[in-house]
Amino acid sequence: MKELLDMNRIPQHIAIIMDGNGRWAMDRGLDRTFGHKAGLDNLEQVTTVCSNLGVKYLTVYAFSIENFNRPAYEVEALMGLVLSFFKMQLFHNNNVSFHVVGDVERLPQSVQDKLRSMVEETAMYDGMAMTIAMPYSSKQELVNVSKTIARKVQNGEMNIDDITEDTISENLWTNWMPDPDLLIRTGGEVRISNYLLWQCAYSEFYFCDCYWPDFSEEELHKAIISYQNRQRRFGKTEAQIEAEAEEEVNNK
Repeated sequence: MKELLDMNRIPQHIAIIMDGNGRWAMDRGLDRTFGHKAGLDNLEQVTTVCSNLGVKYLTVYAFSIENFNRPAYEVEALMGLVLSFFKMQLFHNNNVSFHVVGDVERLPQSVQDKLRSMVEETAMYDGMAMTIAMPYSSKQELVNVSKTIARKVQNGEMNIDDITEDTISENLWTNWMPDPDLLIRTGGEVRISNYLLWQCAYSEFYFCDCYWPDFSEEELHKAIISYQNRQRRFGKTEAQIEAEAEEEVNNK
């Protein structure tokens, strides 16, 4: 599939909902935690592939705030996997910086320390930025933004009429990165499950049936090819987009 990619139109920011780990394990007669281990192993491979393709931002949904409602043993196992997953070699070899977004203070202290250590130890890398959303809730993120802006208005730091879309974006956990161009969800479900609701307003969506541990390099190429075969109009007409493209070519 790689030869079908247009390397000049690789999405700048890919967001992924890594779904299907538990079902992958259960189909094999294994405990669900084995699926999460396989999923994290696959994340290493996908991170490397994305970096090699020239993707600038990779943001993955690793654990939602709602996931704390899962059986305690599964949550505990997931926290343990996080502690053992991150290997400096992955980031060093690919010039990738590590980031985390979400309500990190809800995590066990050992996991918080590990995540912050990874952020610090990879800060010098200027290639792709790989971000883990953990624990994340887009609704909670927007509630936090609303409270932050309300306090600024209350304290006289800004006027209510000055609030714009940019004001919202500037106060999100993801305020330092562009919005996703492409959102991929594995596992066969067709929803975005409280993930980057504001940020994905104009993202292209790609859903596939394969479980996340089976999401291979070829599957990633399929998703990107699907993205490249679409016309992103952002509210404009097809004729406007084509005219703008023609004008851009003529100006070169």
